[in-house]
Amino acid sequence: MNRPLAERLRPHTLNDYIGQTNLVGPGSILRRMIESGNVASFILWGPPGVGKTTLARIIANTTESPFYTLSAVSAGVKEVREVLEKCRADARSMFSKGRPILFIDEIHRFSKNQQDSLLGAVEDGTITLIGATTENPSFEVIRPLLSRARVYTLSPLNEEELNQLLQRAIETDEILSARNVTVEQTSALFRFAGGDGRKLLNILELLWQSTPENEPIVINDRIVTDRLQENPAAYDKNGEMHYDIISAFIKSVRGSDPDAAIYWLARMVEGGEDPEFIARRLVILSAEDIGLANPNALLLANATFDVVRKIGWPEGRIPLAECTVYLATSPKSNSAYMAIDRALAYVRQTGDLPVPLHLRNAPTSLMKEIGYGHDYKYAHDYPGNFVRQQFMPDQAGYQPFWQPCSTPAELKAAALQRQRWHTPAAPDTPADTPPPADPS
Repeated sequence: MNRPLAERLRPHTLNDYIGQTNLVGPGSILRRMIESGNVASFILWGPPGVGKTTLARIIANTTESPFYTLSAVSAGVKEVREVLEKCRADARSMFSKGRPILFIDEIHRFSKNQQDSLLGAVEDGTITLIGATTENPSFEVIRPLLSRARVYTLSPLNEEELNQLLQRAIETDEILSARNVTVEQTSALFRFAGGDGRKLLNILELLWQSTPENEPIVINDRIVTDRLQENPAAYDKNGEMHYDIISAFIKSVRGSDPDAAIYWLARMVEGGEDPEFIARRLVILSAEDIGLANPNALLLANATFDVVRKIGWPEGRIPLAECTVYLATSPKSNSAYMAIDRALAYVRQTGDLPVPLHLRNAPTSLMKEIGYGHDYKYAHDYPGNFVRQQFMPDQAGYQPFWQPCSTPAELKAAALQRQRWHTPAAPDTPADTPPPADPS
């Protein structure tokens, strides 16, 4: 009875698991792997409260494998080696049904030496490694380990999934099911949960604990907001507030409010946040939200990341503050970010369209004979280093993935593109090559 609600509701089978249907739904890649019993090492990358730990435990239960867990926050190389020895003993045991699973929470916090110590056991099949991380594994996990463990991305729970979790808690939890719970509105509840299932259950538990037993538990926007304001969480760099603060920081920079951005930066500095975590977010933000409106922003953010990695706290606060103010006061554009997302959506829709012959490389005589590279026009042989020719697949035609924003730098680039593509075509250039759309 004293266990938290989130722990009481933790599912034990895939059928009870909520969310991530692309990974664990019927016919999905992870589900097929689990049902076959042949589970390869992998890393789960996603925000908190989306089921990373739960999924690892379900896999161990389903495959009847010995299950060991380490937290990268508290475990050192010594602890890793001790667990690996236990896994080797299990692997040799005639009573062990499946390969031992080693689950490492927050694997991004493991040092290079700690990650190195895992390589041999993963390579020789002593363990199935399942790592969980909220950080981009490309930055935080060493390349040899990444080559041995596939990365699966988990998404925040959507409103339908949050509502499913809410209804399950009300109907099946041993405590809540015995109470009179009335759901009037869910907007505030879902907004504060922010796609985090554990946070939603924590809020629900707060509502239950703050409601007298002889009164119904009412869920509406006013009550949820009031109760949360009455119970503000202290800043915890390893907990939920960590993500709320960084979210406010990023949105303040994106919204061009340097004072608010510096305030949230100070909250993180005072809370002992990892300086590289902040710097990495600034690098991402500079490309996503400033982009082509001020390409120097990415250079400064990258330099800030490098400097902070070298000097750490407390001096790292100074370049972080400099970069924060610079990004907050820079012109904003997400046109490059939107362009790649449009292109990805088109690729997923159309599949692998063939590369036009004139754009293909022709390293052999046979390739040249069948037309590879034929009629390709080398841009530098033409005035202004430009010549009109087809670059998209034949079936694609013209696709305006990049749609420039109304910032001076992008308007200038768009004007140059119109000047290039609106000029008369060369005699041997396809006449139907369309020009880019006018951004105005």
